[in-house]
Amino acid sequence: MELAQNSQKESSLLTELGASTTSGSCGTIYTLTIIGQIEGHQVLPETVKTTKYEHVLPLLASIEESQEIDGLLLLLNTVGGDIEAGLAIAELISGMKKPTVSLVLGGGHSIGVPLAVSAKKSMIAPSAGMTIHPVRISGTVVGAPATFQYFNRIQERIVEFVTANSRISREQFLQYMMATGELASDVGTVIYGREAVSCGLIDRLGSLGDALEVLHRQIARARKSRREADA
Repeated sequence: MELAQNSQKESSLLTELGASTTSGSCGTIYTLTIIGQIEGHQVLPETVKTTKYEHVLPLLASIEESQEIDGLLLLLNTVGGDIEAGLAIAELISGMKKPTVSLVLGGGHSIGVPLAVSAKKSMIAPSAGMTIHPVRISGTVVGAPATFQYFNRIQERIVEFVTANSRISREQFLQYMMATGELASDVGTVIYGREAVSCGLIDRLGSLGDALEVLHRQIARARKSRREADA
């Protein structure tokens, strides 16, 4: 009966959140996917595949507090989305004490960049891409100096977070962000797996097996530290 309930719960997590929990000799890992567009304060159409931040935030808090979960694997394939929602998720992941590994598959574009670097170890598939561009806001914009200053301050939050949580320099990141001639109708740059690693934005190349191996090592070190602290 208990097995059936656990199976039903796991199926529900996969359907609603794109998440699952797996247990093995190396520990229990919670896998969370960030896919499609990150939904913020406004509800997007049902035809748009989204990650809802109001679901992810309490989930991350419960993962951090859970005594049954040893680590978090974050799988990213996102086009970006709401800036504040994405930064909120990234800040929570960055502040977790549990082992965390992120893996960019397909794309980690726009606000997906801070999410990708928020884990203790970030990885990217060789074919995956990441779009770095200035802050863009849709809808009516008041053409005033205060508006320009507001955009700048939002952008600075992103730049500070990314450079604090990766090895890329501020100058290099801004150069990617402000590049012209790379995107057809926008300012910015698309970088792919190897370049993302060589510039210091992402820690290393790899795929699922590599990400799990790194996470297992983090879990083993965390367990060793706990044993030494208890001794």
